Amino acid sequence: MLMRGGTSKGAYFLAGDLPAEPAPRDALLLRIMGSPDPRQIDGLGGAHPLTSKVAVVSVSADPAADVDYLFLQVGVEKPEVSVRQNCGNLLAGVGPFAVERGLVVPGGDRTSVRIRMLNTGDLAVAEFPTPDGSVDYSGSVELSAEISGVPGSAAPVVIEFPQGDSPLLPTGQVCDVVAGTEVTCVNNGMPVVLIPASALEITGYESPEDLEADLVLAERLREIRLEAGRLMGLGDVEDTTVPKLSLLAPPRDGGAVTTRTFIPVRCHTSIGVLGAASVAAGLLLPGGVGEGIGELPKHGDRLRIEHPTGFLDIETSVDAGSGEAAPAVRRTAVVRTARKIFEGTVFPRSADTAPTSAHGR
Repeated sequence: MLMRGGTSKGAYFLAGDLPAEPAPRDALLLRIMGSPDPRQIDGLGGAHPLTSKVAVVSVSADPAADVDYLFLQVGVEKPEVSVRQNCGNLLAGVGPFAVERGLVVPGGDRTSVRIRMLNTGDLAVAEFPTPDGSVDYSGSVELSAEISGVPGSAAPVVIEFPQGDSPLLPTGQVCDVVAGTEVTCVNNGMPVVLIPASALEITGYESPEDLEADLVLAERLREIRLEAGRLMGLGDVEDTTVPKLSLLAPPRDGGAVTTRTFIPVRCHTSIGVLGAASVAAGLLLPGGVGEGIGELPKHGDRLRIEHPTGFLDIETSVDAGSGEAAPAVRRTAVVRTARKIFEGTVFPRSADTAPTSAHGR
């Protein structure tokens, strides 16, 4: 089933329909998505990391969850499939997909699905409308929601993230100096390095295309990411997609902060859900690099994270910690939308004709 989840698009599979072992599974998915090829012309991929994603869903053996969700980031120009990150956008489609495939019985007008995210071990609860026992993607006028980066409106999928076991500050510090630049390393569902845009001698309001074309900036970001990855306990991140790098600038449109996020080389045209959750949590930390850049709301815990194509609202509350108690997230929730685009049979490219690189065709 091809679905839009939030501001991403991906292929959703039942785990039982794919090889159980990672190597043959990944080889098959590369052929299904059309990688490696910058256009992914021979597969389902959309020639961008945001549209070259896969969700694998199964009934969970964990009594705390209904289904398991494995996210796979499929490389576009490289024959790579990564499990080292999560995706909060495709997460929005997991609950509806589980109902569509009979893994979860709808629970009245609205259904809640408890989801174990296998990439991190964390849990999420997605609630969405299921009138008459089937998923409503469009939503009524009263229920419809709009999210930046997606045209029109659709039924809201409310996703709540219970507090996980991972420390909010992977380095144990609110601020670190990495590659000569002061940063805040934070993990509220996604490892993210927060960097003041001004520290990189840019405004933070540039377009993603202009930022990607800045080779000097690219090399500096690479240095920061490699050093931060080791500092955050992620090891050598040269060939991985985490941590993300999020550049911070003062808000322009009434939000809490403006962001430009790298994933890790391409600049995100919006921002990932879990990446935004980490940005929001980082902004609430006294002494973090976001202090003096972000404008926090005077009432409530909803932070509007501005990005190149609009904004994403995150509800987050953080306990700043005291004494030996480390800072911790109390609550994180977000509203997303999802839509089923098509379902059917995909015919993968023959293994005999699969290139080993983007230059092999």
